[in-house]
Amino acid sequence: MLRYFSLILALSLPLAALAVEPDEMLDDSALESRAREISKELRCVVCLNQDIDSSNAGVARDLRLLVRERLVSGDSDKEVVAFIQARYGDYVLLKPPLNEKTYVLWFAPLGMVAVAIGIVAVAMRKRRKKSVPKVLSDAEEREIKQFIDQHKSGETT
Repeated sequence: MLRYFSLILALSLPLAALAVEPDEMLDDSALESRAREISKELRCVVCLNQDIDSSNAGVARDLRLLVRERLVSGDSDKEVVAFIQARYGDYVLLKPPLNEKTYVLWFAPLGMVAVAIGIVAVAMRKRRKKSVPKVLSDAEEREIKQFIDQHKSGETT
């Protein structure tokens, strides 16, 4: 099993490297490295939690080309990110800013954890109540005591 997993992993690693195609790369190595850094901050809108630098989706390619186009035209890194954010919204950022529009993105995981803790607490409380022995009524206790007393007196005689 481990051998198959290793084989699959080894075969899939080159696919991630093929995301940025040679025709996309800039001749200027400084601009290309800036483009790569910016691309690692931007989310592929098709692939979800994958940056555009490692995504093979067509939209990711378009975004990579747009980043390089903006850098060649003289935009700073922040201006490039702001331009793409203006077009695609905060969702395109792998680390969205904390504001009214992104509260759900930031606090939904905390809410899910709170709900999970509540469910576990309720389940444990129900389980604890089931494991508590039932209390006998006074009549049942008298009957048991009488039964025990009869057997004790029967043993001594």
